[in-house]
Formats: sequence, structure tokens, C-alpha cells
Amino acid sequence: MQYDDELYGKVEITEPLLLDLIASDAMQRTKGISQHGITALLGITPSFSRFDHSVGAMLLVSRLGANVNEQVAALLHDISHTAFSHVIDFVFDDHTGQSYHEGKKEAFVANTDIPVILNRYGMDWREFMHEEQFSLLEQPSPALCADRLDYFLRDLEFLKLANSVEIRAVLESLEVVEGRIAVNDSNTARWLAYTFIEADRASWSSFREVGLYQLTAEAIKTANRYGFIGEADLWVSDEALWKKLESADHPEVRPWVKLITPGTRFTWNEEQPLFIVSTKVRSIDPAITDGNTVTPLSVLDPAFARYRSEYLTSKQGQWPMGVVNATGVIARQSHAADSEKPRKSAS
Repeated sequence: MQYDDELYGKVEITEPLLLDLIASDAMQRTKGISQHGITALLGITPSFSRFDHSVGAMLLVSRLGANVNEQVAALLHDISHTAFSHVIDFVFDDHTGQSYHEGKKEAFVANTDIPVILNRYGMDWREFMHEEQFSLLEQPSPALCADRLDYFLRDLEFLKLANSVEIRAVLESLEVVEGRIAVNDSNTARWLAYTFIEADRASWSSFREVGLYQLTAEAIKTANRYGFIGEADLWVSDEALWKKLESADHPEVRPWVKLITPGTRFTWNEEQPLFIVSTKVRSIDPAITDGNTVTPLSVLDPAFARYRSEYLTSKQGQWPMGVVNATGVIARQSHAADSEKPRKSAS
């Protein structure tokens, strides 16, 4: 299979197991799930899918010398994401953990075609359900790993934070030391660390993106409360779930849905917030290798350590959000704080 990837170029994939997994119904479903959820559907953030990112993570660990097992884990690591991706964490009030898909992963995969495919190759599918067991794919924050690197690098050109030359330079600087990803150049490590924070500031934990996630979560919770959406509807595509929301004809659902537009603005409003929300804040602390030792950037560069600490502190806590619609009218809905979580049964 000739695969043309935005980051890694044209790559020939020859491993039969990987080809079968890529063609599986479960993996093909992720083509309809955007990495950025609702903001991608609105054209505010990049439109690449969980499929693009998952194949990309697989290609990156392969590029770094991973065996087939780790490539499989990388390919499957986001397979249980729901429609709108991390928006659903806001539905279930997991704003800072954002791990709903991880908690559902084993139960979800058990009912897909993935176990049958892996069994044909003499593999137990459960061995791939915990990506933290694969050191190139996943590391605790703020260490480098293929998952963080791939989604970060895919966002950069859209966010106007880097060009293709800078991205290639990052990829060329990566090395594996004792089973973990490090950078062989201190300047590249600094660029990575600071630019990662800028990506978080511009997109992943931006006031606007978090606000739109919460608005969408409120719409989903309210639609569920009145029987328009059940949990089963979370496992469709972004487009399908959006159509369900748009078609929910109820006086408490419609106002939420109408606010989910690119023109909606968000303000810091401690007096009369429409909702109070928090979010996950992302950063990295790249390890630098000189061929003999591996040292985190924060140890070598105290100025960066202070900058990162101050950034993380600035984003902590609860954000009281006011919402202004595209025509300048302040949104006020008394039921906002009382919206219920989705029921477990499907409608």
C-alpha cells in the first residue's frame, strides 16, 4: 500500500497485519471523527481525522524503529474516540482528564472486527488496549511521545506556527534512547517546547475552543435529557451527530445549537457566566541527548522551566464564561448549569 501522509510523505506499508487493520471497519470509522471535534466541523481548526493521526502515529513509531506490536498499538490508540472527540469529555465533566475514550476502549474494541483480525495473526487484542505499555507511542506528560508529536506537528501549518521545513527539521532531530524519544539538538528542543505551548494557547486550551466544546456538550446533554440523543449516538461520525443535534426540535435544545457557530464570542464574566468550565492544559519538556546522556530541557534551561510553570499556572482553575452570539446578543439560559449528563441507554 502506498500511503501519502502530510507529515511523512509517501510511505509503502507492506506488513499484512497493518494493512488488514487499516482496512477494518473499526479503523475506517475514525475517518469520520475529527481530531478537533466541533471546531473542525466549523472550520476553525484543522480538519484532519483520528484516522489520519492514528496512521501518522504508526508511521512515526515505525520511522523510529518500533516493532510491529508497537505499530499496531499506535494504529489502534485512538480507535475508541467518539464523535466530536474530546467534546464528549466535556459532556461527562472530564474537562481536565479528557479520558472518556480510554475508559471505553476495551469494551468498544471487543465489539468490533479488530479482535478477529488480530486473532488471525495469533495475537490477543487485549495486549494493545493500554498504550502506556508502548514507550515510543505514549509517555506521561510532559515527555515526548509519538502521540503528542504527531497531533502537534499536524496542527502547526494551519495555526501558522511553523512551515514544512521546520517540521522536517524536528523529525530529523528525533532519536530513541533507552526506548524513549529524545531530541539531538538543544535549539530544536527549545523550539519544540515553546511552539508546543503556543499551539496549546492558540488552539487546544484556547478560550474560544474550550467555549465551543462546552456549548456543544451542553447541547448534547440537553438533547439527551429530552430523548433526542442517546449514548449510542456518540459512536457515529461527527456529521451524523451534528445532524441529530440540528434536527432536535425542542425549545431548550435549539438555543444551544444556534450558539455553535464561528461567530460566537466568549468573554470572562464572573457576574453572570453562562457556564463555568476548566480544561486540560498541554505542554512538553523534551529530553535532549548528546549521545551519552539524556536530560530534560527544563533542567538545562531554567528560563524555559519558569516559562512553562507560569503558563500552566495561568491556565488553571475555573473559567467563568459569558457567551455572545454572532449578532452581539448576550446568551442567557438559566438551565445551563443544571444540564444533566447523558443517560446510558440509547434513544
